[in-house]
Amino acid sequence: MTIANNISDFVPKPARVALALGCAMALMVGCNKSRTPIKALTYPKTDTTDSATVYASSNGPVTVADPFRWLENDTSPATKAWVKAQNEVTFGLLKEIPFRDAIKASIEKNLSFARYSIPDVVGGKVLLYERNEGQQNQSVIYVQDGEGGSPEVLIDPNKLSADGTTTIGFAGDSPDSTKYGFVMNRAGSDWATIKIMDAKTRKFLPDSIEWVKFSGISMNKTGFYYSAYDKPVPGKELSNINTNHKCYFHKFGTSQSADVLVYQDAANPQRYHGIGISEDQQHEYLYVSQGTYGSEIRYRKAGKVNAPFSVLCRGFDNNYSPMGNVGNMQYMLTDHQAPNKRIVAIDPAKPEPENWTVIIPAGQTPIESATMAGGKIFVNYMVDVTSKVVQYDLTGKQEREVKLPDLGTATGFAGKKDAKTIYYQFTSQLYPRTVLGYDIETGNSKVLFEPKLDFDKTAFETKRVFVTSKDGTKIPLFITHRKGLELNGTNPTLLYAYGGFNVSLQPAFSAISLAKLKMGMVLATACLRGGGEYGEEWHKAGMLTNKQNVFDDFVACAQYLGAEKYTSPERLAIAGGSNGGLLVGAVMTQHPEICKVAFPEVGVLDMLRYHKFTVGWGWIVEYGNPDEPRYFDYIRKYSPLHNIRKGTKYPATMVVTADHDDRVVPAHSFKFISELQRCQAGVNPVVIRIDTQAGHGGSSLGKAVDLEADKLAFLFFNMGIDPEIK
Repeated sequence: MTIANNISDFVPKPARVALALGCAMALMVGCNKSRTPIKALTYPKTDTTDSATVYASSNGPVTVADPFRWLENDTSPATKAWVKAQNEVTFGLLKEIPFRDAIKASIEKNLSFARYSIPDVVGGKVLLYERNEGQQNQSVIYVQDGEGGSPEVLIDPNKLSADGTTTIGFAGDSPDSTKYGFVMNRAGSDWATIKIMDAKTRKFLPDSIEWVKFSGISMNKTGFYYSAYDKPVPGKELSNINTNHKCYFHKFGTSQSADVLVYQDAANPQRYHGIGISEDQQHEYLYVSQGTYGSEIRYRKAGKVNAPFSVLCRGFDNNYSPMGNVGNMQYMLTDHQAPNKRIVAIDPAKPEPENWTVIIPAGQTPIESATMAGGKIFVNYMVDVTSKVVQYDLTGKQEREVKLPDLGTATGFAGKKDAKTIYYQFTSQLYPRTVLGYDIETGNSKVLFEPKLDFDKTAFETKRVFVTSKDGTKIPLFITHRKGLELNGTNPTLLYAYGGFNVSLQPAFSAISLAKLKMGMVLATACLRGGGEYGEEWHKAGMLTNKQNVFDDFVACAQYLGAEKYTSPERLAIAGGSNGGLLVGAVMTQHPEICKVAFPEVGVLDMLRYHKFTVGWGWIVEYGNPDEPRYFDYIRKYSPLHNIRKGTKYPATMVVTADHDDRVVPAHSFKFISELQRCQAGVNPVVIRIDTQAGHGGSSLGKAVDLEADKLAFLFFNMGIDPEIK
């Protein structure tokens, strides 16, 4: 449940979650008292059927009506006509908002600066990285010979499609760095194509692998491993359930039809599989997972592609992440008997946990990530949602803490065993994403790529407060706004959160949020249970039958913003995408009075059927299986679609989805808005914005800008505010 990597530098990215939204403060806005009052919209007629499902509950069979199930058929003429009619209402409303174009222009203006990714080092010294000059739909991939080399364009993804919605990302190089691997996605879909480039000629080779999903590329000198599904039923590529994830080996210079099937598990078709190779090419790992949490690692010596794997780390009650090896000892980051994670070394000949060597034990502070590079271990700890990076030797002896530029978020620190310099990115709400090189021997960092933009961060401030939730748990809440904000309860405020899948919402800079801050926005980000901010126990406190904790945490943060006079329900908007869309849908149906505007974006809104589409089955470990009585009883109580009540005054709502979202299929949003329109009381508009040529995390910068401008215009309009845009 991630966001497309092509827009990660432009909008907030909580490790891959949906787009955030901000709104303006009263200091920079004025109410237009002469505006015509909002009138109730006339929505398209949505047919109902007598579709229903009988579920097993703890009290016996329960029949649940599903009158809009026909909208699950995303390719039918009836659904296409419904989509067209709904978009006509939505865009007709947006067209009438006088400041919509000005908001878009303001966002575009604030994107006019160059941004860079963390470079990969290939062939010992060549740097391969992405750069966006400002408003390019996709970042261009460059190479240069070392830090002082001249940048040269390797791939310009903007030339791969007429509308700029094709993305391509570097996925690794061959052991001799003569070949580069890339993964290409079209129109935001999860379906990917693997492409191989000759590093010398910089031309793509004939090798092309289709129907790849959730896969990396692991190369040896003759070819590479990858994972794929069978070719889907024509016309159902974006909705049918995906099962039987298979691992293949592709030999360079051959067709996909000749690829060797290395591993499949027909007895357990709802599992993910992937194969990785160690840097020294001596060890191979088979990664197996039943969903988004819990894995098993199997191992073999490299050599024969069809040699059997033996269990190295038994699944599926814990997570395991191979880091690298020292000789035959396999270094592993795991939460086995360590909710805050630890690093252990495992001998494949004696893989039982009692034989593990603890390299870095678990502590009071959770480990967010860990890497091995330059003969060292780099551990990225999360201290109250900010980064602390520590360098260790290979025995686990601490050598130094990496000095970061400020309090914020650091990512990267990857590299080869012989690396002398490794690279990382640092950011916070008010610190633009900056790429630095770290000298392993001296511990000094120097700036490699620094964005140059018109931004006086001293004019704004960020506060981290801790809000008391319903059960007494303290919830971190970050609040960013212009200095001198008057706490009078009238400031339009956006509260954003995710709350699931062990995803941590760490501080990060966003060019789109910058545009909002310059308009006087208040942006609030809540770090709810279900995320990974305080380790696996924090995650488990917001999953399965603890999911209501997440909604309660969010409500507590909304109430805090009101109690402290940042805002009031009439000036509060709530937003979240994917699992965060579920969050918004659940909160607005449980507490419709809590906000004025709601944005459930690409949300999991039909919690009784989420596991029936594409890879929704992978979320059962997070949500529980609604086909089992104990989970059905619990899930039905909060499933957004099933808790809309006729005659209720719901907030002004813009449901957001996209036609190529094959992660959380659009049917969730289609059914939710249909029921909401049928039940809504009062004049608050409830509409759906259905993007085209876009997927779960969008597909291009242009589309991201259009969406954010539309959401912001909808927010101001429904709060009765005319933004003063400078």
